[in-house]
Amino acid sequence: MAKKGMVYLIGAGPGDPTLFTIKGIKALSRADAVVYDNLVNPLLLRYAKDSAKLIYAGKQAGIHSMSQDEINKVLIQLAKEGLIVARLKGGDPFIFGRGGEEALALAEEGISFEIIPGITSAISVPTYAGIPLTHRRYSSSVTFVTGHEDPLKKDSFVCWKSIAGCGGTIVILMGVGNLEKIKKRLIKEGLSAETPFAIICNGTLPTQKVVQGRLSDMDTLAKEEHVKAPAIVVIGNVVKLREQISWFEKKPLFGKKIIITRPEEQADELFYPLMDAGADCILFPTIKIAAAEDLSILDKAINELQKYDWIIFTSANGVRFFFDRIKELNKDARIFGNSKICAIGPKTAEALRNRFIVPDLVPEEYRSEDIVRCFSRIQIKGKRFLIPRADNARDLLPKELRKMGAKVDVVTAYRNILPEIEEQKREKIRQMIIKEEVDLVIFTSPSTFYNFLKLVDISEEKAKNYFKHINIACIGPVTAGAIKRAGLKPKIMPKKYDIPHLVEAIIAYYEMDRAKQE
Repeated sequence: MAKKGMVYLIGAGPGDPTLFTIKGIKALSRADAVVYDNLVNPLLLRYAKDSAKLIYAGKQAGIHSMSQDEINKVLIQLAKEGLIVARLKGGDPFIFGRGGEEALALAEEGISFEIIPGITSAISVPTYAGIPLTHRRYSSSVTFVTGHEDPLKKDSFVCWKSIAGCGGTIVILMGVGNLEKIKKRLIKEGLSAETPFAIICNGTLPTQKVVQGRLSDMDTLAKEEHVKAPAIVVIGNVVKLREQISWFEKKPLFGKKIIITRPEEQADELFYPLMDAGADCILFPTIKIAAAEDLSILDKAINELQKYDWIIFTSANGVRFFFDRIKELNKDARIFGNSKICAIGPKTAEALRNRFIVPDLVPEEYRSEDIVRCFSRIQIKGKRFLIPRADNARDLLPKELRKMGAKVDVVTAYRNILPEIEEQKREKIRQMIIKEEVDLVIFTSPSTFYNFLKLVDISEEKAKNYFKHINIACIGPVTAGAIKRAGLKPKIMPKKYDIPHLVEAIIAYYEMDRAKQE
């Protein structure tokens, strides 16, 4: 029996990826194929399976990668092939999203489908701008209207006279190209030229921009401020409340453009807290974590694990790859025997605890130097140590332990390699650095720094010429040392060398900077 296809019409929300629904995530993660629009945040595609077919449908103002009929045909064809299809649409599928047309096309073909609502930009974008669409003193009704249709044409589906006379809030979607005509029509139908308006561009995103004024000046101000789609227009007295209620733009990192160079699978720990603080985060992973090329040495160490007195893990990645090999070799935690465990910091310790191993030693400072200090206080002469770590890690730790008389075996558990990034993205980042369109670049290891320079084609000798007005944040003194050797000075480094404290340090730096400017 042939596999039966299924289509999920999913509202992807207004832009902020954290406004995507739980049900949307579940459907997207099941999909064999994903058909997505231009306004869908690319970060949502990370919820799709690695094997999922990704199909870009475009549909942005004035440019159409696919017509609506072509999109309908693609959905039907994929479903008839027996695939589970996720159709990602910006906002909500049924609020000016043509989701109704797609649902009808699927119904006519007898294809099973489900509609998953999304948070429409019509309500979320004004909220992020600090504009309540209803308020008992100002508005008891809301009218949503498309601005895509010419408001001056005689056979318009929109009753502009009723909209102008209803006395409530007017929310216009897709109206940037018709602002002058919309203004004239509303004033002609009786709406006061003094009525407040707000145009919100890139709403819910760190690049959000709000233009506001009187209705009579709406199109003029929009031209002066270079307003472009996507944008939402709000017209009504509720706009007056923005001055008091505006909250999103007051976030400590609002509008700050920050490049995160951490490996993609570990970037979320930085990305989401910084984004929550208002930052415009750009993921540009400059290292990729991969298993060791030759696993035989690691396997030998695991098979002989009980002979070691101490096993030192210097990263959560080391824990992950070490335990992956334990699993592959069909062994379990019993092989540790009486060996004691050291973790370099809380994240590494957490990774061990998640595998039911409680470390015996975690230094107060999260670096090799502090591990050395800890072991200098106890007798380790003749003791056997195993350090599973990255292939290019510093030699300080094994070198100092050997000086104390310990027998140390260092094995490669994983590699930090240069990721393959398309030339277009590399050049985009390079130009952003050259044009100083970036506020901050974050480095979490020497490798992230050196590889960043390689990927954007900047030599260490000339690095300082490119970072004159771009701040650098680093996780600790080892990374700072690599940066300083290139003639650069990190502006931000936490007192405790981990990601949560790095985030706190970044926020504190810009809060202090803002206070100075005020």
